Formats: sequence, C-alpha cells, structure tokens
Amino acid sequence: MTGTLPLFPLGTVLFPGLVLPLHIFEERWRTLMRNLMELPDGTPREFGVVAIERGLEVMPPPHDGIATSEVVVHEVGCVAQLRQITELPDGKFDIVTVGARRFRITGFVPSPHPYPVVGVEWLPDPAPDELADQLAPRVLAAFREYLGVLRGGPDDQLPDDPTVLSNLVAASASLTVGDRQQLLSAPDPASRLRQELGILARETALLREVRAVPAQLSQLGPAPAMN
Repeated sequence: MTGTLPLFPLGTVLFPGLVLPLHIFEERWRTLMRNLMELPDGTPREFGVVAIERGLEVMPPPHDGIATSEVVVHEVGCVAQLRQITELPDGKFDIVTVGARRFRITGFVPSPHPYPVVGVEWLPDPAPDELADQLAPRVLAAFREYLGVLRGGPDDQLPDDPTVLSNLVAASASLTVGDRQQLLSAPDPASRLRQELGILARETALLREVRAVPAQLSQLGPAPAMN
C-alpha cells in the first residue's frame, strides 16, 4: 500500500512505539503543526520522520512548493503520531509524538505547503516468529549487560516482547544514526534482534575498554563548580 506524508527530516531515528518530544521553532514546521491542528476530529494527525544522512535540520524554504535537496535523507522512516501539542506565546510549539508504522520514501511530490511532502510505501511489520522468540532472551541479557557497564547497574523494567524489545534497544542504546537506521530498516523483529546481538557485544566491549584506560585527573577537564 502507498500514500503521502508531510516529511520532517531530523538528526535522529524514530522507532515504532517510542516517544519523541520536539520543540518546533522553524516557520515551515510551525505551518505543519497548524495544518495538523486544523484537521477534522478523528483524522490522524501524523507526519513522517526520517533521519538526515547529510545536511542540516534547519533548511531554507523550498522553491515553488516542491521540496528542495539541501539535505539527503535516508530512505526508510517512521510515522510520528501527534499525541500532545502546546502552542507557546511566541508561536513556537512543544509537541509529543509516538512512532507508528514504518515507510519507505518513493519520491518527493509537488505540494503547495512550505514543508516537503513525499510519496511512501508502507513497510510490513511482521509478528515475531520462532526465531525472534529465541533471540529475545539473548538480546535482553546482552542489553542488561550493556546497561550494567554503561550505568553501573541494569534496568529491571525491560520488556520481553521481541518486537518491543528490538525497538527499545535500537532507540535507547548509545548508537550512531547509521546503526539505528540499519536497525529501523531491518525487515522483521528477528533480523533486528540478530543485528542487535552483534551491536551490543561491540558496544559493551568498547565501553569496558574505555573505562579500563587509565587517565590523569587533569585529563578529564576542570572540576565542576560547587554551590
């Protein structure tokens, strides 16, 4: 199935089920928020979030209503559903969105709006299979180990559902945009979980190595000020 979406390029990757708060200050995105607010009740208030591969988040206005190419964006993104919106006295907005279904961009389309609009094809989100059920406990254990090294202790409040876990790990681990984009583009939970096993092993080893490197106190920067 296909459709169209307003496109919001960002320097991050949104995953299904994950919360993304945003502060909206650029005029084109303010227009998008106002247009979403004016939709009839019951109409989905949503837009597409896609990670920027090259370029800046703040872009010059498009020419003649067609999105320009000041940024290069990744092909696969995630729908952001608007859950909360607060208009500030200066015309800016604070919003809270939640990731929904994934999509692949098929092309930019002409639009009268100042923000880009794209054609998309909706990507399937298969239910976890037997392999995903087998991988989930291993990824959960690896993620607990990673959090233990990163924070000094594991997080006990972690989901065991393969799909939810795969998205949570991808969104909350300290990964590059490239790593996150690769995980978002994975075709199913099992593929995502399999990749995360390797990524978590790599990141945990790097964290242990960094913490094992001796350093003089002066190398760590000035001491924080005390009140």
